[in-house]
Amino acid sequence: MRIDLHTHSNRSDGTDPVAVLLAHAQESGLDVIALTDHDTADGWTEGRIAAEELGIGFVPGIEISCKLNGVSVHLLSYLLDPSYPALAEELRIVREGRTDRIPSIVARLNSVGVPLTVDEVLAQATGTPSVGRPHVADALVANGTVANRSEAFDRFLADGRAGHVPHYAIEPGRAIDLVRAAGGVPIIAHPWGRSSYKVMNQDTIARLVQDHGLAGIEIDHQDHSGPSRTALHAIADDLGIIATGSSDHHGAGKIDHDLGVNTTDPEQFERLLEVAKENATAAPDAQVPEAYLP
Repeated sequence: MRIDLHTHSNRSDGTDPVAVLLAHAQESGLDVIALTDHDTADGWTEGRIAAEELGIGFVPGIEISCKLNGVSVHLLSYLLDPSYPALAEELRIVREGRTDRIPSIVARLNSVGVPLTVDEVLAQATGTPSVGRPHVADALVANGTVANRSEAFDRFLADGRAGHVPHYAIEPGRAIDLVRAAGGVPIIAHPWGRSSYKVMNQDTIARLVQDHGLAGIEIDHQDHSGPSRTALHAIADDLGIIATGSSDHHGAGKIDHDLGVNTTDPEQFERLLEVAKENATAAPDAQVPEAYLP
């Protein structure tokens, strides 16, 4: 069984509509796919319908924007209630923070001679409730300033670059608490990728497990080297937590993250589903969705 637990549609910063993403997953030989758009569950209904039509497993999820000591950290959250009041309010603030900074990003880019308008950015953000830096990158590709998203981030949008503007994000411990209160399963995304490695050391991961109930970490990911994966598997084994693997697929928006390039071991997936049952039982006020597993 081939299981990919981290993908994005155009409901956040992926480029494929949800139904197209599910069709591509089936074509890629996946048996189960999780939709984990940034800070939104907007694609879940369409994803469930497409999964049933295609006969492919579907796990609803969200990738939540977090920040620890000023460093970006992402939390993958599965089978949670997105309408749980405290969580829904935090996600709303995060989405609005992303969108509200677009004029500032455009102004900063203009100030260093980069041609761009807010309308150009909004034209790239079709179907999403949250406009972010990837849509700015897509606008820069469309107007010929850069060749792809990677170049846009490297030159203009990454932390410390001319077009970077910070936005509100949730402290990871609080995010994990909210996900569990909403009946879901919290997994840290690519803990040693991008900038997360600066704060996601073994002691921090252990604290999140012990103090907040972190269920696992995403290990097999394109941002992790072979030695990093080996070390992270040792940490997961030592802490007794779930180890996942995923593509972090964004359609045409991210190079070298093809669907199924990394997958989750079926035994680890079964562990995730067991934790989901336990957390749902412990959160009787949450309206927890079910995975579709044909």
